[in-house]
Amino acid sequence: MKIKRLSLWHVPLASHTAYYMAEGKTCDTVETVVLCIETDTGLTGWGEVCPIPHYLPAYARGVGPALSELAPIILGADPIGPEALMAKTEAYLPDHRYAKSALDIALWDLTGQAAGLPLHALLGGQRQADLPLYHSITCIEPDEMARIAIEAQAQGMTQFQAKLGASGDWQTDVERLIKVREAVGSEPILYGDWNCGSTSLDATRTGRAVAHLDIMLEQPCATIEDCARVRSATGLPMKLDELVHDTASLLKAHQLGLMDVAALKLSKFGGLSATRRARDLCLHLGAKMCVEDTWGSDITTAAVLHLGAATDPARVLNVCDLSGYVSPRLAPDAPTRAQGCIAPPQAPGLGITVDKTALGQPDLILD
Repeated sequence: MKIKRLSLWHVPLASHTAYYMAEGKTCDTVETVVLCIETDTGLTGWGEVCPIPHYLPAYARGVGPALSELAPIILGADPIGPEALMAKTEAYLPDHRYAKSALDIALWDLTGQAAGLPLHALLGGQRQADLPLYHSITCIEPDEMARIAIEAQAQGMTQFQAKLGASGDWQTDVERLIKVREAVGSEPILYGDWNCGSTSLDATRTGRAVAHLDIMLEQPCATIEDCARVRSATGLPMKLDELVHDTASLLKAHQLGLMDVAALKLSKFGGLSATRRARDLCLHLGAKMCVEDTWGSDITTAAVLHLGAATDPARVLNVCDLSGYVSPRLAPDAPTRAQGCIAPPQAPGLGITVDKTALGQPDLILD
């Protein structure tokens, strides 16, 4: 089997709710990049990457040029066994991992189809039928955040991420966490996420004020050292996201006592291949994991679910149905949430059928 063509689309994804985060970051309508790999056997693989603006060193319009640069390595190559080809792309164009993420996912899709197996069978075997989800709550007025939490809880959600920092004062963040905790009760998991937008002082004040409420903190500061100070000063468990993106950062976080939970996002690491290696390291380090991606629709969500399903359930805190937050849906047969959980597809490869009519004409073709 040989790769004969790459096609790429830029698709605007509209969030059902605008997401407000610290430091003025927002996630409303975001452009996702969809990649199709065609082979000389007729099999087609799909990948996706959706960078959030001002979030990580990645941008949607950088994917096409990176893949154009890599075209001499990709076209004519054997797609089966993704890590072999991904190693060649890394040697030819170091890093640019977000652009390679979509490529790697599509290669895994093709490998699964060629094997006649769903990806979770190739990533370690399915360990659980239904994966736990969390619901992300935009950073707005505390009472409205509590209302959103109640609504999500009525739909079966038992884990909640409350965005913090948009108002710029730590006292309102305390009120947000208190109101959401009161709304959902004492049992559900609740964590407050600053997306790197807090100082260690304000995050520490917030954490100490809610320490009696069994709350986890997520990525308060922009440096790993500041996050470690907050963890030490509050005694609260911490989830790291933006600052863990490769082996070195995971090991440093572990050394600083910050690996309670790590967010393993496909595009941060460079696709399923690299994220699977990060998953295995987290298993060794004893961390729980949120297996997800930065943003996206049905394609990257399917990839996330396969990796989550192939991971020890005792170590999977949650996954994320990214496609449930946006429109349009790109694969009508993709999984949807039910009672706070979601199941991975069972058909070969990613196990979803992408609706090409929703994509229109490609913005880039490489052959």
